[in-house]
Amino acid sequence: MKKKKGEITAFLSLIFVLLVSFILAISQSAQIQTTKNLKRIAVDNALFSVFGEYHKELLEEYKVFAFDMTYGTGQFEEQQIINRMSHYGSMGIEQTITDIQFLTDNNGQAFREQMLEYMETQTGMGVLQDVTGLCAAWQEQKIQGEEVSEQLDQVLSHGEEMLPEENTGILEIRKTGILSLVLPERFELSGKYVGQEKLVSCRSRHAGRGTFPARSRVNGQAEKLLFEQYILKMFSSAVEQKSETRNLDYEIEYLISGKESDAENLKDVVNQMLLVRMGLNYAHLAIDSGKQGEAETMAAALAAVSLRPEAKDALKQLILLVWCFGESVVDLRTLLAGRRAALVKNSQNWQLPLSGVFTFWGSDAGYEGADAEEGLNYGQYLQILLHLKDETDLNMRVLDRLEQNLRFEKGLEYFRADACVTKMKLQNKADMWSGYSYTFQAYFGYL
Repeated sequence: MKKKKGEITAFLSLIFVLLVSFILAISQSAQIQTTKNLKRIAVDNALFSVFGEYHKELLEEYKVFAFDMTYGTGQFEEQQIINRMSHYGSMGIEQTITDIQFLTDNNGQAFREQMLEYMETQTGMGVLQDVTGLCAAWQEQKIQGEEVSEQLDQVLSHGEEMLPEENTGILEIRKTGILSLVLPERFELSGKYVGQEKLVSCRSRHAGRGTFPARSRVNGQAEKLLFEQYILKMFSSAVEQKSETRNLDYEIEYLISGKESDAENLKDVVNQMLLVRMGLNYAHLAIDSGKQGEAETMAAALAAVSLRPEAKDALKQLILLVWCFGESVVDLRTLLAGRRAALVKNSQNWQLPLSGVFTFWGSDAGYEGADAEEGLNYGQYLQILLHLKDETDLNMRVLDRLEQNLRFEKGLEYFRADACVTKMKLQNKADMWSGYSYTFQAYFGYL
C-alpha cells in the first residue's frame, strides 16, 4: 500500500507540474497576444488620427478627402507623417512608410475615384445630361465646318473685289479672329493669366509608390458624364462665374484648351464651336430652296453691277458661305449672352436675314440672337467639348484649377496637390521583451 501511495504522489506531482506549465504558457501566450493587439491598436489609432487631419478647405470646396503631408509648411518630408503618428500614440514603434498614394498619382486617378464617389451620391444617373449621342455628330459637323471655313477663305481670297464695300470687314475678321465680333454687348473680356510653370500638370511632381485597391470603372460613359457634371458644378466659365477672386475666370475653357490666359482659352473654345456651327448652318443652307433662291437673286444683281455675269455662280457660293459664317457668329453671340442656340437650323429658327449679311461686320451691327427653347446653352456646348477630351488631360487640368483656387482664392500659398495623401501603408516593428519584436503592416485609405 505504501508503495502505491508513493506512486500516486509522484504521478500527481507530474500532473501538477504539467498543469502549472500549461497555465503559464497560456498566460504568456495571452500576454503576448494582448501586447500585439495593444501595439496594433496604438498604430491604428495613430493612423486614423493622421488621416483624420484631412485638408478642410479641400473637402469643403471640392469634396475631396486628403491630408497635407507638409502640414502647412510646404516642406515635403515623409518623416513629418511618422512624427505625427508618434504624437498620436505610436511612440516606441519603429515605422516605415512602404506605400503611399498622392492625389496626383497615375495622372489624377485617386482624385477621379473620389470625385466619382461623391457625384454618385449627389446625382441620379437618370437625370444626367447625356451628350454621348451628340458627340459623334459634333465631330462630323466639326469636320464639315473646317471644310466650309477653308472654302470661305479660298473664295474670299479670289472674290474680294466682288464684295459690296460694306462687307469687306469680314476679310479683316477672318485674319485677326472673331473673338471681338462674337462677344455680346457689355461683355468684359478677362485679362487674367497663369503661367504654366505654376501648374501641377506641367511641373515636376512628387510621386507615390506601391499598389492600392482601385475603383473598377473610372472611364466609362456614365463615369465621364459624372465627371463633366462635377466640372460644371465646381468651375467657372465665360457665361457662369463662380468667384471674382480666382486667378482665371474661364476655368472650363481652360480645362478644354489648356492655354495660359482666359482670352486664349475663350478664343480656342469659340473657334471650336464656330466650326461646328458652320457645318450645321451650311447643311441647312444647302437644302433650303428659299435661301438658295435669295442668294441666287443677289448674286445675279452683284454680277450685273460689276459687269461680270459669268461670276454669278461664284458669287452665289460666296454669299452662301458668308451667310453661313454670319449666322454662326450670331449663334455664338446667343450662347455667350447666356441664351440657347438651336442645334439644327430650319426656316423658323434661322436668325440672320440675307440683307443683314452686308451690314453685319460693323461694331453697331446688332443681331444678338434670340433664345431658342429647343436649343442648347453655352454650358451644354462646353459639356460636349469636355466629353471629347482625353480623360488624363482633363484630370490633371482639373487638379490645376483646384490647386490654383485654393492657393489664390483661399490664400493657401503652401498648398500642393501632389503633397496630398489619400492612401498609405506602414511597416511597423514593435519591441516586445528579451530581444523579441513584433512586425506587422497597417493600411488606411479614404476609399
